[in-house]
Amino acid sequence: MAGAFAAGEADYTTAFEPTATQLVKEGAGYIVASVGKDAGEIPFTCYSATKSYMDKNSDLIQRFTNALYKGQKWVQQASDEEVAKAMQPFFEDTSLEDLIVVAQKYKEIDAWSSDPLLKEDSLNRLMDVMIEGGELNDKVPYDSVVTTTYAEKAIKNVK
Repeated sequence: MAGAFAAGEADYTTAFEPTATQLVKEGAGYIVASVGKDAGEIPFTCYSATKSYMDKNSDLIQRFTNALYKGQKWVQQASDEEVAKAMQPFFEDTSLEDLIVVAQKYKEIDAWSSDPLLKEDSLNRLMDVMIEGGELNDKVPYDSVVTTTYAEKAIKNVK
C-alpha cells in the first residue's frame, strides 16, 4: 500500500513504522493521525497453540512467556536509542535515527504492551476490526480461546 501511495496511485494510506516515518522523510507524505493511538489497545501480535500442544509443552510455553515478559519490561525501561539499536538488525534499510523516532512514537502512544496478558476488551476490539474487514463472521467467547495462566505466572515470577 505504501508503494502505491508513494507512486501517486492513492490519496492516502495506512502504514506501520518505520514505513510511515520513511514516507515523511522522503517527502512522499505526511502523518496526519495515529491509527494505533485512536483505535485503542488492539493485540496485533498474539501467540496461539492447540490445547494438546500446551498440555505436552507447558514448561516450554511458560519459558517463552517469561522471556516475552522480560522483553516487554526491558522496552518499558530502555531509552529510545537502546530500543532502536535492538530493532536495527530487523530493519537493515532504516537508519538508527529513524528507528529512534519510531521507538519514541510508539512509546508516546503506548503501543507496546507492558505485560503479556491478552485482555478481553482488546481481543473484542480486534475481532470487531476482523468482522468489519470480512475476515471473521462472529466473535468467539474470550474464555474459549484465551488462557492467561502463563502470563499471570510470568508477571508473578519474573522480576
